[in-house]
Amino acid sequence: MSSLTITIIQPNLVWEDKKANLDMLAKKIDSIQEKTEVVILPEMFSTGFSMQANLLAETMQGETIEWMKKIAFSKKIILTGSVIIEEEGRFYNRLIWMLPNGEYGVYNKRHLFAYANEHNHYSGGNKRLIASVKGWKINLQVCYDLRFPIWSRQQSAGEYDVLIYVANWPEKRSSAWKTLLQARAIENQCYVVGVNRVGEDGNQVYHSGDSMIVDPGGEILYHRANEEDIFTYTLQKEKLNGIRERFPFWRDADTFNLPG
Repeated sequence: MSSLTITIIQPNLVWEDKKANLDMLAKKIDSIQEKTEVVILPEMFSTGFSMQANLLAETMQGETIEWMKKIAFSKKIILTGSVIIEEEGRFYNRLIWMLPNGEYGVYNKRHLFAYANEHNHYSGGNKRLIASVKGWKINLQVCYDLRFPIWSRQQSAGEYDVLIYVANWPEKRSSAWKTLLQARAIENQCYVVGVNRVGEDGNQVYHSGDSMIVDPGGEILYHRANEEDIFTYTLQKEKLNGIRERFPFWRDADTFNLPG
């Protein structure tokens, strides 16, 4: 049975300072001692959760994408997280799945956080990204998407094996974050990885982190709050398949079609 080793980075981001964040994250990635295959950064990892898209956005040929290519190549890892991207006159909160060879997949955050006026500054996506690595299928989503279970729901048995959420999720709603990460794991019988930031942003919003890894039965395998952390863990396909075979709840699921 195959395994997949992932590394979570839970940083305190510097508000709207790309250079400071990229330098800081490069050092954190360079400090990883264990052999790892996928390194996961938070939402808007180069800027923090900013609505200054017109000032901070880059193209897909910009500095941050080139930085991701360089890091992924030099470390021989897959690197993922979301950044502010401008494309054809629109701004996107875009998750990048960067491979070591410079090829990449993208997912534009579908559910825009109207409570913070994200919908007034960014355009939403309408296509899911399910990446493949070493026989693992990984569904990639961003922050507020977590509140909308239909968007992440398995449409067929084994459609994906891991569900990743990159986030800037405030401490005030950390109870919802932790509860929903476990719920997504239980209802989809998959591993769930939630990667958040810590610290106060430029809007005086505090983030407690609470990054988590949850197994397909809902058990919390890792959780860290209120401090920066780098954590590496190996997911086991044997455990995933064992839970799905022992408890084949997918057979009783409702059929549906996703929007978009």
